[in-house]
Amino acid sequence: MSFKKVGIIGAGQMGNGIAQVAASTGLPVQVMDVSDESLKKGLATVEKSLGRLLKKEKITQDQKEKTLKLIEWSTSLESLKSCDIVIEAATENLELKLQIIRNLNEVLDESAILCSNTSSISITKMASVYKKPENFAGMHFMNPVPIMVLVEGIKGLQTSDQNFARVKLFAEDLGKTFVVSEDRPGFIVNRILMPMINEAAYTVMEGICTVEDADAAMKLGTNQPMGPLTLADFIGLDTCLAIMNVLYDGMGDSKYRPCPLLAKYVEAG
Repeated sequence: MSFKKVGIIGAGQMGNGIAQVAASTGLPVQVMDVSDESLKKGLATVEKSLGRLLKKEKITQDQKEKTLKLIEWSTSLESLKSCDIVIEAATENLELKLQIIRNLNEVLDESAILCSNTSSISITKMASVYKKPENFAGMHFMNPVPIMVLVEGIKGLQTSDQNFARVKLFAEDLGKTFVVSEDRPGFIVNRILMPMINEAAYTVMEGICTVEDADAAMKLGTNQPMGPLTLADFIGLDTCLAIMNVLYDGMGDSKYRPCPLLAKYVEAG
């Protein structure tokens, strides 16, 4: 293994998924979140996910128990002190992420690698507030993490080649396929995916078709496993809107303008 202990910030859907995958390879994992409630939900999700794998006979009872024992849960940032790689998987909000990174400057060892699971925010911008920007990289896992094999790797302007190679090796140790993206808004997946989802929202807003017909057309016409609007619900409309705003602001191109109907649905909750 390329690292000895993995730290994860955020016990939500992405964070607990990364924790499960890392622990299932035999790595000790420390998950940190701001509330006990979030941690309990994260643990329950991992237990449920492992239970499904056990039922399908993809793991044994012993493997399930070992995986759970390797994950520790804490509300203290100090709990990450002994980790040699930390993955930030907090909400897709730049200011929140920057504050977390600033706080980690006081906690992590000089040699620790810090990665962000951001799906669209500039790695270079986040690395600029880390004490060792050459140790900072993007590591964008796909949801759900235990099932999806892709990880997008993103180098910031100052990320060292040596550290980026270690991040790639770590992803491969987790059984993931690693693709490399330049540090541009949306990277690869969301640069392609989000405009499609946004355009699907426009077809509904303009009365071209219903939600159901938009999804059926793309499923049956392009052999996608689910329609773009069903996928948007699965991702979260707020996340889709946030990524479209990053693309629009970052590119300055009207083709990335978020669909007003998408924005309205997010406002409506």
